[in-house]
Amino acid sequence: MVLIAQLATSGGRRAPLADVANQVFLNLVHELQAEGLGNKLIADMFGVSLRTYYDRVRRLSESATMRGRSLWEALLSHIRQQGTATRAQVLQRFRYDDDATVRSVLRDLATTGLIEVHGKGDATRYTANEAALASDPSASESLVWVAIYNARSLTATELAERVRLPADVLEALVAGLIAAGQVERSVSGTDVVYSSEQCVIGFDSAIGWEAALFDHYQALVGAMCAKLQGSARGSATDTIGGSTYAFDISDDHPLRDDVLGLLARFRTELGALRAKVEASAVSTGDTRVVFYLGQNVHAADTPSSE
Repeated sequence: MVLIAQLATSGGRRAPLADVANQVFLNLVHELQAEGLGNKLIADMFGVSLRTYYDRVRRLSESATMRGRSLWEALLSHIRQQGTATRAQVLQRFRYDDDATVRSVLRDLATTGLIEVHGKGDATRYTANEAALASDPSASESLVWVAIYNARSLTATELAERVRLPADVLEALVAGLIAAGQVERSVSGTDVVYSSEQCVIGFDSAIGWEAALFDHYQALVGAMCAKLQGSARGSATDTIGGSTYAFDISDDHPLRDDVLGLLARFRTELGALRAKVEASAVSTGDTRVVFYLGQNVHAADTPSSE
């Protein structure tokens, strides 16, 4: 949550988070259901009535008008494409969705500032608030690159599901990555497939750090989940897992520089190893090893969670 909050406000931006919160809610509901929990118990865990729970799930789930997209996303996309649309026009376009649910999502979009509302009744006009929707295209491009690399390859449909950006924006970002040689495009049957063999965001890069942070987070969580699905115990021969080391040092400790230099030394060693692997004549294998490391330095009286 700290990571999301800082990314949403970086550089003075105020990125809209309504879609993030909605997606977290839906994903958590699906995972709880997969654990065998009933809807009544899930509603109680969220502290809402069963009716409110069902209403929210229905509102955020797939649109009957635009299959494969949540109603929230489909409505916002439609209003952006139209430029401006009246309430009557929106209700007609989404006539296959529940009328009350469509109106509720429109209220949500207006409340979060993603659309602007003018007028009253069925003559009410909706326009997208492009200023609120604007984001750094370079950062978004890096996120797309990371998504493709981590999945090894993605069809255009799969990429659109993972990176929730307007179709025209996503197509432009992918085109830029292809032109830069960072992503390759191929065709498999009727599907367009994107792949990437390498994804490197430099330490001193002024853009793309959001994607680098997200990639690090995915590596950490992925390793933890893989460990939890296997043996909880560790051993010296583990290839999956992690270790945490803390050093308490003073300003005049003789090994202070050695401890503070851990991050730099590991980065140098890992970078050199990666270069050797990429330069070798052996073809790319089916096994990907993801090694993550992180370092934080704080005063002894400062909580480590900050």
